[in-house]
Amino acid sequence: MKNLGHYGVRCGVVSLALLCAWPAMAYTGEKLAKDAKVSIDQARAIALRAHPGKITDEELEREAGGSGLRYSFDIRNGHVTQEVGVDANTGRVLENAREGKNPD
Repeated sequence: MKNLGHYGVRCGVVSLALLCAWPAMAYTGEKLAKDAKVSIDQARAIALRAHPGKITDEELEREAGGSGLRYSFDIRNGHVTQEVGVDANTGRVLENAREGKNPD
């Protein structure tokens, strides 16, 4: 019976950790994902190949260029933040430019 108590505590801790991490998995524009042929995970990998670093912001948005639906990633590497746009239907890199003084 004592072992069952420890098991219950461990399950509770794991469940709490997953519950706390859940909001961090969401991204701006997630509701548009049903219209995208490229998943957010695939787009992240493409963006990080274009500019290695740490993704600090990500969104899925309707924007001119490409198919009109794109993932936009801010990727920090050292003191430089790069904006990388990935077409959500083709996976093509649409933008790979240093983030300006007025980031959008």
